[in-house]
Amino acid sequence: MPATVIDNPVLNGPFDPPSRHWMLDDAGQLTDDTAPKRRPSESWIPVPRQRKGRGRAVQEMLAIQDELDVTRTGERRDVNDQVNRLRADVDIWRVSGYPGVTETTARLLRYWADPTRDNRVFFAQREAVESAIYTAEVAGRLTAAEAGRSARVQGSGWIARALAEQNAEYNAGLPRVALKMATGTGKTVVMAMLIAWQTLNKAAHRNDARFTNRFLIVTPGITIKDRLRVLFPSDESNYYRERDLVPGDLWPHLTQARISVTNYHTFMLRTRHDGKGVAANTKKLLRARTGVDPFLETEAQMVARVLRDLGGARGRKSTGQIMVLNDEAHHCYAPRDADAEVNALEASVRAEAKEANEEAGVWFTGLQRIHAAVGIKAVYDLSATPFFLAGSGYPEGFIFPWVVSDFSLMDAIESGLVKIPRLPVDDDAAGTTVSYLNLWEHVGSELPKRAGRDGFDTTRPLPPVLAGALQSLYSSYERAFERWRRADGDDGGGGAPPVFIVVCPNTTVSKWVYDQIAGFEQELASEEGAHLRTRPGILPLLSNYVDGNRVASPRTILVDSAELESGEAVSKDFRTAAAEEIEAFRREYAARTGAAAGEIDDGQLLREVLNTVGKPGRLGGRVRCVVSVSMLSEGWDANTVTHVLGVRAFGSQLLCEQVVGRGLRRRSYALDDEGLLPAEYAEVYGIPFSFIPSDRPVTDPPPRPPTTHVRSVEGREAARIVFPRVEGYRYELPDAALIVDLDAAPAYVLDSGAVATATEVEGVIGESETHTLMRFRAMRPKQVAFRLAVEHLLPLYTDGQDVPKPWLVPELVRIAQRWLAEKVELHGTAFPGLLLLGANASQAAEHIHRSISTVEGSREPVVRAIIRSDAPTGSTDDVDFHTIKATHLTNERSHVSHVVLDAGGSAGSGNTWE
Repeated sequence: MPATVIDNPVLNGPFDPPSRHWMLDDAGQLTDDTAPKRRPSESWIPVPRQRKGRGRAVQEMLAIQDELDVTRTGERRDVNDQVNRLRADVDIWRVSGYPGVTETTARLLRYWADPTRDNRVFFAQREAVESAIYTAEVAGRLTAAEAGRSARVQGSGWIARALAEQNAEYNAGLPRVALKMATGTGKTVVMAMLIAWQTLNKAAHRNDARFTNRFLIVTPGITIKDRLRVLFPSDESNYYRERDLVPGDLWPHLTQARISVTNYHTFMLRTRHDGKGVAANTKKLLRARTGVDPFLETEAQMVARVLRDLGGARGRKSTGQIMVLNDEAHHCYAPRDADAEVNALEASVRAEAKEANEEAGVWFTGLQRIHAAVGIKAVYDLSATPFFLAGSGYPEGFIFPWVVSDFSLMDAIESGLVKIPRLPVDDDAAGTTVSYLNLWEHVGSELPKRAGRDGFDTTRPLPPVLAGALQSLYSSYERAFERWRRADGDDGGGGAPPVFIVVCPNTTVSKWVYDQIAGFEQELASEEGAHLRTRPGILPLLSNYVDGNRVASPRTILVDSAELESGEAVSKDFRTAAAEEIEAFRREYAARTGAAAGEIDDGQLLREVLNTVGKPGRLGGRVRCVVSVSMLSEGWDANTVTHVLGVRAFGSQLLCEQVVGRGLRRRSYALDDEGLLPAEYAEVYGIPFSFIPSDRPVTDPPPRPPTTHVRSVEGREAARIVFPRVEGYRYELPDAALIVDLDAAPAYVLDSGAVATATEVEGVIGESETHTLMRFRAMRPKQVAFRLAVEHLLPLYTDGQDVPKPWLVPELVRIAQRWLAEKVELHGTAFPGLLLLGANASQAAEHIHRSISTVEGSREPVVRAIIRSDAPTGSTDDVDFHTIKATHLTNERSHVSHVVLDAGGSAGSGNTWE
């Protein structure tokens, strides 16, 4: 059944406790009934289920699958008990007037809750801070008189005991408290409120060990670090003044706060300055003698370096302790016996899980060392997704047990604080799955894993399903852009344009997608010399080339998130790939600031561009599309994102929500006549987002079948086999009159297949929308034939210097028209324009080309193999995988350890073709 269409999905005001929520039916789908109470914190965020293929048999199959899912995971809408219990305690404490806290704390709490303020604090932010204050100042400390009518609050010590037990089990005693807040609900404001609470109390109660004015803020990358400058009271755009978080008479005391913002990379032990000029062999000799690198800093030196801005490591006196704020804290955990679990993961996510564990270990260990040296008063973890990752040694999606508050994505949607993500639920493609929802299943095998020795030809067309997804999502972007243009004017006008983001798995795919969207320049050789030919991008509003010229300020940018987040200089390969956009922004930066163009390095420049996307008048303010390698940083807070395309494998729902979260920030916070925030939407393709697990450990999965590790064997290199990677074949024709024989040519069946030409998207609630490939459907056959001839057939006919022969265009157009009329069979919902979609065009050109293989009075055509440009050769060196199939152990005459018996027999049976 379709998701319920509700005129206004927003039920609650953004500044008040949620009082209503949309109810779910037994299948977990939203209804149009509301419950007159707050939505409990629970395990599962519903999204619209795909309706496609739901005939009776399919419905019965899916019903069985739902039952299997329940059995397999042991959870469906399971509640987060600790959060719900503490939420009730905090509610009672709030309505009781915040008893049991210091006078300073009580004043701040009342100030933030004041309904007459001009600059009100969202309830999501207040609740997170109230939960933190309650656990620190109130839990277990209220007297009977202070508790008054609340016997529940009087027994509040349970949360302190629970946190102590959880931190002993999971965090080696680190005093962690986690605050879960949906992306876009204002975690940075919460950090500012926590800093103000602690600093102002320390100023008023100098010897109270519960408070400090030293704060270490740890982030996963540079982008977030840059954004958190607003937490310094000295910053001209600081949140304390901008959000009116501190009463005027208390402002002088806030300046006592000592704040350091860093990223977890600084916890790694570094080579000291005196060791940077020492030869590597000398270092090896010294390490061999002592077993210790004499030039590597000690743990104590690392702690002193990290805490330099906070006065260094000054012993373990309570007055010297610090408070830690972990932003995006799901990256910080202690992996537990994770190697076996990582090795059991699919190859596509194994490296990612291993890297995540290594990074989490660095972050966690760094905090342990700081705690041992100076003492950490409390660690406040802030994250929209505080869950353990796959391969961490804990059940995937298991919520951090030390979470004390939760303002979920559904809470945020029902309070209007975030955009509603709309995902594909139906389409007209062949098959029973929605093509653009599980995009990776359809395109993953067609995308390169690396560029190869000779590079990768990014001028080739994209796979048809990926091209279809881009064009379908772009049809919606065009409408969003037109709405923006009417409201805010063109590039020189008011606000920043809507932003389309694409998340890719590696640098090769990202450069391919980038060149197809942004356009490119090709160097062509001729008798007169080399010359450049420009090709515009396939999505006109996002193309960096218009009418043959490159636009002054790039509309589409390519970023490598991992490189930018590390804080190091960008690599040579990436600098080459993004050379033109870097140079354009360098010129714009120089003109805007008056600084010399060479004064800012490439990494700083691209971070500035990325950080200012969606900010009018800033360096990235005109950017319309961001093509990203890996996931865009969680700290990236552009509120103009309207369209998100995931072109990668999503191994966990955690990753799905993190990527979807890049498009959730609202553009406008203007209230309507009812005091509510009107619904805003984000269109999301390629991200199979479904639910978020709970705080109940999942049941153990059934044991995996025994596997065999098939790999190349060291020492057997003499038996190595090298083979070419052939992509297809082409015919080489002599330069003579073209004669076509369509009678001998096979029919070309054109079926939309997995390419959806009409895709319906829905949010969990709210309006639906249909995206189509109308531009391609409206094309006349003559248009299709002309583009096939000029763009795809003509490049196959070149002289010895690879220069096309334009005099062949009329004849090629005539041949293409005949072929289209006589040989193309349209099946299902297909139409001629689909021939121009992605790789379909080159396949059609190849069919036409084969029909021109007979030339009078000339030699026979020669068949040539087309070798993959990204990986022209393969070898048995690369064999490394696990299989559950039967295998045969080889001897020294084989470079590979086992032969897999694909034909169905068992080892030793003698009846398999191997």
